[in-house]
Amino acid sequence: MPSLDDFSVTRKWPATRPDLLQLYSLATPNGVKVSIMLEELGVPYEVHHISFDSNDQLTPEFVGTFPNNKIPAILDPNGPGGEPIALFESGAILLYLAEKYNQFLPQDLGLRYTTLQWLMFQMGGIGPMFGQVGFFNIYGGKDFEDKRPLMRYVNESKRLLTVLDKHLVGKDWVAGSEYTIADMAIFPWIRNMIVRYNAEELIGWGQYPEVSRVLSQWLQRPAVQRGLLVPAR
Repeated sequence: MPSLDDFSVTRKWPATRPDLLQLYSLATPNGVKVSIMLEELGVPYEVHHISFDSNDQLTPEFVGTFPNNKIPAILDPNGPGGEPIALFESGAILLYLAEKYNQFLPQDLGLRYTTLQWLMFQMGGIGPMFGQVGFFNIYGGKDFEDKRPLMRYVNESKRLLTVLDKHLVGKDWVAGSEYTIADMAIFPWIRNMIVRYNAEELIGWGQYPEVSRVLSQWLQRPAVQRGLLVPAR
C-alpha cells in the first residue's frame, strides 16, 4: 500500500506525524486559503514552510510531487480509497476538503454551483488581477516609469470589486446566508490589497461598503485569525 515515503516531497520535508494531512505553504493570499479551511474544519495537520527566498518550490523534491511548483499544496495520507493523495492548486484543495468533510460547500445544487461560481471568480479574476496590482505597485514593477500596466490591473480590480460589492447587498456571505469556500478564497486577496499591496487609495476602497462589511465580519472569525498566521513568518 502506498505511503507518504513514496512522495519525493517528504525527502526534504519529512513528516513527523505521517498520519496527519501535510500542508506545504506560505502565508500568502493563496496559501492561507487552505490553512484557514483546515482551521475552520478543526482538522489536525502538519505544516511545512516553503520559502520563496530559497526557492524551495523549485527543488526536485517539491516539483517531483507538485509539478506546478506553487504553494499551497497538500499530501493527505487518508485520501480516496484510504490511499495518499497529493494535490496542488488552492481552489482544488478547498473543493477536495469541502467534499471530504462535507462542510462549507452547500448540498443544495443551486447554492453549490453559486459557491463554485464565486470560487472560479476568485481564481480566474481576483487572484490574477490583484496580484498584478501588487507587482506593479510595491514589488518589481513599481520602478516602471510607464504606469499604464499598473492602471490596467487597477481598473480591472475595481471592476471586480464593484461586481462583488453589488452582489453582497443583503447577503451575509458570498453564497448567501452560508459561509463557504468562496469566502475563504476571496477575502484573503481583498485583505492583501489593503494590508500588503498598499492599494487602498488606488482602488478607492471607500466605494465598496458591502465588501468592507463582509471582510470585517470574516476577519473576526477565530479560525481565520489562526489560519492567517500559518505558516508563521
